[in-house]
Amino acid sequence: MASIVTIPAFPCNKTCSFSRHGLSRRCKPPTFISRTWRSTPISAKLKEKTALEYRKLGDSDLIISEITLGTMTYGEQNTEKEAHEILGYAFEHGINALDTAEAYPIPMKKETQGKTDLYIASWLKSQPRDKVILATKVCGYSERSGYIRENAKVLRVDAANIRESVEKSLKRLNTDYIDLLQIHWPDRYVPLFGEFFYDPLKWRPSIPFVEQLKAFQELIDEGKDSLNDIIWNASEHTQVRYIGVSNETSYGVMEFVHAAIVEGLPKIVSIQNSYSLLVRCHFERAWNSGSRNLLEAAVVDLVEVCHPNNYNIGLLAYSPLGGGALTGKYLDIYSEAAKRGRLNLFPGYMERYNRSIAKEATIECQKVAKKHGLSMVQLALGFARDRPFMTSSIVGATSVDQLKEDIDAFMTTERPLPAEVMADIETTFKRYKDPAIL
Repeated sequence: MASIVTIPAFPCNKTCSFSRHGLSRRCKPPTFISRTWRSTPISAKLKEKTALEYRKLGDSDLIISEITLGTMTYGEQNTEKEAHEILGYAFEHGINALDTAEAYPIPMKKETQGKTDLYIASWLKSQPRDKVILATKVCGYSERSGYIRENAKVLRVDAANIRESVEKSLKRLNTDYIDLLQIHWPDRYVPLFGEFFYDPLKWRPSIPFVEQLKAFQELIDEGKDSLNDIIWNASEHTQVRYIGVSNETSYGVMEFVHAAIVEGLPKIVSIQNSYSLLVRCHFERAWNSGSRNLLEAAVVDLVEVCHPNNYNIGLLAYSPLGGGALTGKYLDIYSEAAKRGRLNLFPGYMERYNRSIAKEATIECQKVAKKHGLSMVQLALGFARDRPFMTSSIVGATSVDQLKEDIDAFMTTERPLPAEVMADIETTFKRYKDPAIL
């Protein structure tokens, strides 16, 4: 279960100190409060807003808001002015973390690559840097995105690619350090973005886990006289505070942690994977395709690996609204909201929500929400918010109105969702187990 803290919404203070490789640390402990589990009320909604909660991210000393602002639309669907308005509203209302990537905006293309960072940078220059938790991502293996590097046809997660990625990200973002650097997707073959089953025939040689961690260690160590300083002085060298993974599997997480322990290298503190009412099995369960009954065949998967008492890897869940599908706007394909949505703007993008039974499952979720007096956004974000393994949900918005609805869903929906609501969610899940699988 993620620890919930009542300390200020910024990274840490100088009462903390670290070992050289970040595998152990000494920190004056923040004030922790346990999640309060109450008897089930009649209504699933609160009458008044509550404050956002803040949680410790894995083994790091980052105290992160339960909402992280996603930014992948900046430079494609959003102008710089719109991006600034969204960023301003987010941080004025308690969000203290934003997530970007060298590949952004999405869809990935040479003409717009890097615009997201530039829009963030022009906003960031007017903000206290130590009050913003800045997360970004280095691309994984790709044969189609060589344009991101100076001289590369294939992107890899090796020392040269990582260094170039970080140096360019720091320059675009106009900052001296990155709080959390994540591998966007693995260097090795894994099923990605809607794929579910592992195809052994697609195995390929990959950069060893130790080699990847050594490359990160160089960047973490550079430009710092002492790791006891939490907010470092500006330096001409690249600086990375913590590292994490994204779109990763149990095997990958365990290998990264094992390599860190054995070799004395930096340990990953987070995993950014898709998680929502429509996408649960990858994190909560492992699928045995030879069984007729998923629940009988299920075994715990990433949820066990990442548990605080095991490897303590914080989950940053992306697409808690299923790419917008769980807002219900795509149920009426002729609505203005659907026409403006990314699933229609970019044919083929996130097609797992169009070419599957996800729409059928979404209709069932809509019935659950209506039954309990909730909007679909409140149901979907309330569900993600309350999962005991959740550290922060990454929420993207193309307008301030959208973001306001999302934040309000966290702050006004009964915490935790009543038992009756969860029972109906589980009933739907038993019938539609990860319906977005292609």
